[in-house]
Amino acid sequence: MIEPLMSDETICGSGFLYIVIMDPALAPADARFEAAVLLEHAVGDRTRWDADYAAFALAKARVSWRSGQDSHRVQTAQPQSLRAGDSLLWGSVCLDGIVVAVSGAHPWYDEAFAMCIAANLRAIAKGRHAQAREADRLSA
Repeated sequence: MIEPLMSDETICGSGFLYIVIMDPALAPADARFEAAVLLEHAVGDRTRWDADYAAFALAKARVSWRSGQDSHRVQTAQPQSLRAGDSLLWGSVCLDGIVVAVSGAHPWYDEAFAMCIAANLRAIAKGRHAQAREADRLSA
């Protein structure tokens, strides 16, 4: 779904993406940020990167994970919650506790890609929940 759009320079000028997904079971009170990173994934040839998209995505993820908000919302509506050293880039989301950050495209597309990934992860979780209920399992 995302890879075909990466060749469009109006969407993804760099041609690269870096994706960070946080563990939704680990909140800031439960774990250090590094321990809560569930997955990091690069799309495109990392040897051709013109910037550190991994660092950008991790920084965006940190803001959303800590705040429980999309990074754009934090920066535009709650700038008082930013801490020294926080990224001023945006492109991460927090959807029902699922935090996903993307870097490499224009920030509005980073955010859109992150939302698509988060929504798909939520759908997978809902599907597994339905399967468990159908199997009469009463606990996760």
